Parts: sequence; C-alpha cells; structure tokens
Amino acid sequence: MKAKFLLIHLVACLFFGRAFGQVNTNNFTPLSFNVDDNEKISFIPRKIVQDSNENSWFGTSERTLKENGKSLSIEDNLKIQKIDQLVATFAQYGQFNGTILVAENGKLLYKNGFGMANFDWNILNQPDTKLRLASVTKQFTAMLIMQLVVEKKLDLNVPISNYLPDYPNAEKITIHHLLTHTAGIPNYTSFPNYRDVMNKSMKPAEIVTLFADSTLLFTPGEKHDYSNSGYVLLGIIIEKVTGKTLETVLNEKILLPLNMDNTGFEQTGKVLKNKASGYDKFGISYHNTSYIDMSIAYSAGGMYSSVEDLLLWDQALYTEKLLPKKYMDLIFAKHIPFYGRHYGYGWEIGDMAKGNSNELIEVYNHSGVINGFNSLITRIPGDKSTIILLSNVSNAPLHYMSKSIGGILYGKPYDLPKKSLAYSLQSNIIENGLAEAKLFHQQVKDSVNYYHNENEMNLAGYDLLNSGMKEAAAFVFQLNVNAFPNSFNAYDSYGEALMSLGKKEAAIENYKKSVIFNPTNESGLKVLHDLGIDTDALKIKTPMEQVKLLVGNYTIIDESRDWKIEIVYEMGELYAIDKGYKFRMHPVGDSKFINIDDGASLEFNFKNKNQITFVMFGKFNFKKI
Repeated sequence: MKAKFLLIHLVACLFFGRAFGQVNTNNFTPLSFNVDDNEKISFIPRKIVQDSNENSWFGTSERTLKENGKSLSIEDNLKIQKIDQLVATFAQYGQFNGTILVAENGKLLYKNGFGMANFDWNILNQPDTKLRLASVTKQFTAMLIMQLVVEKKLDLNVPISNYLPDYPNAEKITIHHLLTHTAGIPNYTSFPNYRDVMNKSMKPAEIVTLFADSTLLFTPGEKHDYSNSGYVLLGIIIEKVTGKTLETVLNEKILLPLNMDNTGFEQTGKVLKNKASGYDKFGISYHNTSYIDMSIAYSAGGMYSSVEDLLLWDQALYTEKLLPKKYMDLIFAKHIPFYGRHYGYGWEIGDMAKGNSNELIEVYNHSGVINGFNSLITRIPGDKSTIILLSNVSNAPLHYMSKSIGGILYGKPYDLPKKSLAYSLQSNIIENGLAEAKLFHQQVKDSVNYYHNENEMNLAGYDLLNSGMKEAAAFVFQLNVNAFPNSFNAYDSYGEALMSLGKKEAAIENYKKSVIFNPTNESGLKVLHDLGIDTDALKIKTPMEQVKLLVGNYTIIDESRDWKIEIVYEMGELYAIDKGYKFRMHPVGDSKFINIDDGASLEFNFKNKNQITFVMFGKFNFKKI
C-alpha cells in the first residue's frame, strides 16, 4: 500500500532501543570555536555528508554566553561537543533535517541548524529558521484560554453553551473538557474526507461544520481521546469573547510581550522570510510534502516558530509574565491519565529516562506532526532545562533524540543512532546493483549497527518501484514481509511488486494475506475483486464461546513489571485496552489476533480454561486474573 504511515502501538516503544547503538563517551572529535568581543562562541562549521547521497550539509552552532568572562567550563564544552556529534550523526544517517536548541539551568547551551530549509535552492537550516509547529500550537491556545480565565471572561467548568450556544451538545461540554481532550468530540483530522478538505482555505466556522454533527464518542469527562476538533472550538471561543481574530489575540497577549518575532499563525499566500519548506522521505529520496492549507489547522496546529523563539516561550513559563502562578500550575496539572502519562492543558506530563539509564525525571512536553514537519518541545522543570527539536522532514525520531540529549545533560549513558537498513540497502542497489545488494544484506542483516523499520523499507521499495527497478523493489518488499509477517501493508506492497513483474499467482497469495490481516484493506480487496476472487471466504470469525473465555483482565507474568491489559467485547468485536490505548483484536487464526495498526500480535493459550494466557509481540507473557 503506497506511502502507508503506520501508527505504532505504545508498547512497541519498548523495542525501539534496538535501533540505537551505545555511545563511546571517550571518542569525540573536538570542535573548534572562536570567541568574539560580543561574548559569542561560534563553532567552525564542519561538513556533514549523508551516506545516502552526495549532498553536503553544513551545520553551524553557536552559544551566547551568560557567564562572566569568555570561556566555557570544561563540563559545558564537553556537553556541547557530545550534543553536536549526536545530532550530526542523526543528520548524517538521513534521520534528522531541522533545527535544535538545548538550554540547561535556564541558560542557552546549544543551538544549531542541520540540513536544508529548502532543497531546491540549497538553503541551510539555521536557528532562526521558521518551521511549522503542528500540535505544539495547542499550548499557546491553552495559554490564551487561561489568560481569559484570569480576566474572568471565561470559566473552565461551565458548559460551552455559554459561549457557543448553537453548538450541538454544548450543554454537556466544558472548556476543561476541550483542553484535556475529554469532550468526546471526534477528531476531524481522522475523518476519511480530511485529505479532500486539507488543501482548501477554510474559515474557523467552516472547520466546525466538519465535525459538529458527529455523535459524541463518550460522555464528556469520562476519558481522554485526543481531538483536534476540541482545540478548534477553543480558538473560536477565544475569538467570540474577545471580538478579535485569534492571530491578533496571540500577538497582543503572548508574542509581543515576549518579543517572539519569528512566531505566528501561517496564512495562506503570505510570504514568510526564512520559512522552511516541508518534505517527505521516500527511501533515500526527498519529495515535496503534500499541500495543506494551514487554515485547516487553526488553533489546533496552525502556528510556526523558530527554536530561538520557543526558548523565549519556555523561559516565560517559569515566570508570572503571562499568567499568575496558581493558573500556570493548572496548565501543568495532571488532569487526566492517558497512555501511562497525564495530560494537562496543552501539555503532556510524564517521566523521561535519563539517556538509557533507569533514572527518570519529570518532563512537560508535546509533539506535533503535520505534512512534512515534526516538532517536539521537552521541558525539564526540575532544573529549568529544555530540549527543542523542529524538523522539516516527516517522521524524524525526535523523542529518541531528546532522550539521548537528556542522557548527555545528566552525564548518563545514551544511544547514538544506527543506520537504516532500508536506506543503506536502497543506496547499495542503486550504486552496485541488485546482486551486490543481496550480498550486502546478508552481511549486515544481523548487525547491531543497523535497524530494520517497516515503514522505511516500504517507502524504499516504492521508490525503487517508481524508478522502474521492479526486481529490486520486490526483493525489498519480500524482506519486509519476512521481518513483519503480521503486517497487511507489507503483503499488499509485495503483491503489487509481484503483479508488476507478471507473477500473478504469487501476487494473489500476498493480496489474500493482506486481506486476512486487514479485511478493510481497500487496495487488496479491489485487486482481488477485479480478479474475480471471493474475499468473504478469507474472513475469520471468533466463536462466541471463545470470546467469553478471552474477555477479562490480564497481567504480565513477570512480577518485576506493572503491566495490565483488559480485553472487552463491544459491538461484535474484541478490543484490548493497554494503558488507555484501545485497539481492535483482529483474528488471524484460531488463537491468534493482531492489532491492524501496527501488527502487534496476541497469541492465546486457552487449553486450560482456568488459566488462560497469551503472548504479546512473541515476547511478553500475560495471564488472566
């Protein structure tokens, strides 16, 4: 299935550590730096060459000194060197293209731009480059709401019918519900027609029509379910009670007071100096991302900023310049649990490991994803440290970068990135041919220096297929099927490559498997239907007697871990609930189920009806309690 971006089951995070190698903290290349009369250190740019092509990238780093004098401490200098080498390695391996800023103890430690703000014109990313924030916008919307609460123009706990009397179910929903994603309003960016409307200029009221007539998913306040729709309503409420546009209110209440000159709402057609373009990566190739009119994102994700401006924002949150302390505390309060963490008002609250140690530290963070861009701001309130990462290439591993940078800040072991097997294999195919690439794969497939990512392999395969390299594409897709045997998408893609080679029977078998693993796979269904194949026979149903046995609460057998999963039966389907994450258990055999979104497997043993067990991911053993 072309360019399918998979949702990753939260628990899969347990495995992502394998994608990184242990860093040798004694092997760093010293960086040269100059100190000018303005007490600014500028690192001499060094050339960063991607493994996957001949493009040369230059990174520049600078730090404005806050201390007296013109020399850095040895400890700070070492941290800067480690951060620079860490991020440069991500960039070199084609895994990061964007900007970064790190502050420690309230002071700027490091800022840098890596890769290209615009590939067409070879314009480099710099610390003042403007990038889209996506859902990081929500923390600004939440701040404006709280400022209006302080002014007694809004009340967190009264029905929003006081402000939006014509909105359906408004009498059941409060601003607190909207801020915490507990209103039960369906998320409009998840609707099937979203791709059709995202390229249209829309006024806020027009966005509301996309979801206003939707049935609430649950009783408001019952649970957390992330919804951009709720934050759109918050933007409209801000405009309603102020009589001004959201952009004007943002400028007056936040941007101007903090001198955030490189931040704002992106407007269709408006030229923004130093704004990065957004890209998607298909294998080793960069493509302009699909167009989105940013008006559709509005108060849920329509802002842009720079890492430098976001530091001004971060530091202001430690003061009462924007909000009195008791209201600021409400923003970062643990209002509702989700996925093993908590959600405040526009912020997530949880713990982050210091590097790959077992030591945890509390963080406030939020990420953002929109066409061609990723963002992540991680605040460490205990010592006023901050890690800000903005990428103008989709799917950057920002959380893992932040975790490693945290290890550097606290002097703990941390991980450097491994090379992508997909990118390396595709490069080898292009440079040396398929036969040599197969030998290369045999040499590195079990190497600790490489990682295998399903989505990257899928995109690399399509990049080859679209270039006319059909045999090579089929080889890459076959490797993906072997590595991810529960993925409907892997079978679908392999089937497409086989069909292009005229291998019809083999293609049909793979398309059948894609439908078995996901009966809603439209691509596989269409191909099979066009070939006159009955797909109803591929559907697997779980007997009701078995369903009754499986429903209940389970706990991991390893007593050193606290991990519980509940299995429920709703509307004729089995669902598993893991730390707030609910997914449908799709049957693929007599005792095996998968999560279609990520291929996570649950294989049950119910021979002993009094002691039912299952294995998740082929690794974690659970028992019914």
